[in-house]
Amino acid sequence: MAGDALGYTYFSFDDAALLLAAESDPAGFVADLPARVILDEVQRVPGLFLPIKTAVDKNRKPGRFILTGSANVLLAPRLSDSLAGRLELLRLHPLAQSEIAGVRPRFLDKLFSDGFISHGYERLGPELARRIAAGGFPAALARSRAPRRAVWYRDYIETLVQRDVSDLARISSLQVIPRLLSFAAAETARLFNVSDLSAPFQLSRPTVREYLTLLERVFLLDILPPWHSNRLSRLIKTPKLHLCDTGVACSLLGMDAAALVADRATLGQLLETFVFQELRRMAEWQGRPVAFHHFRDKDGVEVDIVLERGAREIAGVEVKASGTVTASDFRGLRKLRDAAGARFRGGVVLYDGEVSVPFGDRMHAVPLRALWENV
Repeated sequence: MAGDALGYTYFSFDDAALLLAAESDPAGFVADLPARVILDEVQRVPGLFLPIKTAVDKNRKPGRFILTGSANVLLAPRLSDSLAGRLELLRLHPLAQSEIAGVRPRFLDKLFSDGFISHGYERLGPELARRIAAGGFPAALARSRAPRRAVWYRDYIETLVQRDVSDLARISSLQVIPRLLSFAAAETARLFNVSDLSAPFQLSRPTVREYLTLLERVFLLDILPPWHSNRLSRLIKTPKLHLCDTGVACSLLGMDAAALVADRATLGQLLETFVFQELRRMAEWQGRPVAFHHFRDKDGVEVDIVLERGAREIAGVEVKASGTVTASDFRGLRKLRDAAGARFRGGVVLYDGEVSVPFGDRMHAVPLRALWENV
């Protein structure tokens, strides 16, 4: 238990005695709490949610309870139903590159306003692989040497699987989860279906789907749905899979920056996940919600990331690890522009180049540094 300058008292249910007290008498535990509290790892005590609901209904003053944890309670129906209409959800992502640099990025504003101008940047080169391998978890970034960061990521994954996954569901083959996660790391930024994922493990499709849901609940996986349009009839309806963070993915794959530089195919996959997660983190700071999708048709024409801001604004981002861009790299973005019509705001090919240049109507080639460097 600890206090802070804002008057909150902090409790963590990693404390065994505190956990036991809350489990033994949830209603009494909540009744005895101070006026303003932070309850950490609250998903470990599901019995608290109904007493918290009762307390909130008696006193609707906002900000009395801050509930934090390493699992998404809203994906557990019993818990989310308890607090429906009584809570605001804020997902804390790993650090974005702009946060690490101490910069407030304007990339999304430029993307939705066709606001990119011709400008030079310094090419990232090998630094790109280093940023991908380092990831965005503060505790990992605090370790100056790459091997120590990799150890931290391995320990983090093991802790989540052994503790939080076990808390959320009693499953008979817990040892499958790390293997499934490693398999998912190798498939990050790719189309996936449950049958493909279930085959190596000799598990049923419903079981694998349940395990994927568990990995989403502990924020290790993100599922990117396909974008649809009535103007196009031959769109692929398969979702894409992304790891939560490229540092986690590299740890699972046993790859460091040097290995990524040597393996261009894996570098390309992880770069797409890196950009997707950067954009997700930026979107959390926007005043309006941004929904994320991918676009692909049956001819293989695709856009890696489609962003919808509100009901009337659509933009697209294609990701390349190379230092050059050609007109053909905009093929998917042009098709997205035609399908979105007046809703289309801008399309960008992000690449490891040195100059931001226009490529036609609302199309731009933009260096990757523009994600976190304001010009």
